[in-house]
Amino acid sequence: MTAPARVDDFSAWMHEVQREVEYALDASLPAAGAVPHKLHEAMRYTALGGGKRVRPLLAYASGALFGGDRQALARVASAVEMIHVYSLVHDDMPCMDDDDLRRGKPTVHVAYDEATALLVGDALQAQAFQVLAGIDTLPPGRQLAMLRLLAEAAGSSGMCGGQAIDLDSVGLALERDQLERMHQLKTGAMLRVSVILGALCGKDLRPDEMAALSDYSRAIGLAFQVVDDVLDATADSATLGKTAGKDAADNKPTYVSILGLEPSKELAEQLRREAHQALAPFGEQALRLRELADLIVQRKA
Repeated sequence: MTAPARVDDFSAWMHEVQREVEYALDASLPAAGAVPHKLHEAMRYTALGGGKRVRPLLAYASGALFGGDRQALARVASAVEMIHVYSLVHDDMPCMDDDDLRRGKPTVHVAYDEATALLVGDALQAQAFQVLAGIDTLPPGRQLAMLRLLAEAAGSSGMCGGQAIDLDSVGLALERDQLERMHQLKTGAMLRVSVILGALCGKDLRPDEMAALSDYSRAIGLAFQVVDDVLDATADSATLGKTAGKDAADNKPTYVSILGLEPSKELAEQLRREAHQALAPFGEQALRLRELADLIVQRKA
């Protein structure tokens, strides 16, 4: 695989990485013509051609910080994106958030059917670990640790656990610390593992490096959700590529409902500063990670 050209402009770097990730995902997913056709077609329908690819971008940015192997980074990026996409497919189903629009097109259970959507999520999760296990350029011990980290981030002590808390919190008046705990699991765990796995494509991390990257990930994980809540309350569906105002309609606790709109915006900015501060030990080498923190807070969709 050809590495993207070295560029100084963040937007150019971001789009080059997104193109490489699209290529890697396309190569990593089963062909639509392979049996079972509908399942493979639906997997490609939801995983390709859409989304900001924030998790892959974080993996590539931390990989750049530590001189990460490009082949390994492409596989890490594909794996974390497959886990993310599977979670969206299941999250949109009638048994959870019951949404009809995702990334500007019909959700999988609408475009196909509920059973197919369930299987698409299951298959994408399995495919993620298959892709990560296929790395052959890293020490086996480090690769095994990476598989364990991804499993922890995606499971009941991470993303799935956060989603369970989210579903159980509908209509409840959560305290701010309870809301933060939920989102550190639901959103933050997969953002953190994207950063850590990207770094591990380059080297084994010292405790201080792991701590700094974890502090950065905590800040951007919360910031991502705060901004999501702000956008859900202020943007329209066409801009978001998903149904706007759904959190309020579903009576879900959000940062906006607990803190208010302006304090939520101020919190996002505070978290952006904390993310920058966490990266201070890495100096200018962490430029891409700082720029991604800015992107997360300043995005409009």
